[in-house]
Amino acid sequence: MSAENHHLPPRIKLIWGLSALGSFIALLIITGLIWLTYRYWNWPFWLVTTFAAFTILEPIIEAALIPYRYRFTRYQISAAAVEMQSGFIFKKRVAIPIARVQNVTLNAGPLLQWQKLTKVSIATASTNHGIEGLELAEAEALRDQIMRLAREARHDQA
Repeated sequence: MSAENHHLPPRIKLIWGLSALGSFIALLIITGLIWLTYRYWNWPFWLVTTFAAFTILEPIIEAALIPYRYRFTRYQISAAAVEMQSGFIFKKRVAIPIARVQNVTLNAGPLLQWQKLTKVSIATASTNHGIEGLELAEAEALRDQIMRLAREARHDQA
């Protein structure tokens, strides 16, 4: 892998969509519980309506932002750093110096496993950053490349 920008596989959009659906279901359950407290313990009605509105709007906004999120999420590996970027309006750029990388792990929850994707977690002494939704072969190659560059940067002949 060179120092060019890499995008996530398109299948990650399905995972993000299912995550929005999961948020909706969880919020629906909480809204139902708040409605029960209103009905049986006389909690304020505005609390129920406010949470019901949030239950409807949050997953819709989350799902609507999937194409935006996908388009502006990318990463790049160079001999000096692992760089990740997301967003256009609220742009976030993170650069992790290769010499500071301590560990690179691959992990995947059930949804990522179902789509044969994985998350690459890059750990330093102070923080942990991740690149979510890479193909397994690409993630393994990325892990090996980052660890090799980190060893070289520290002059560690492991």
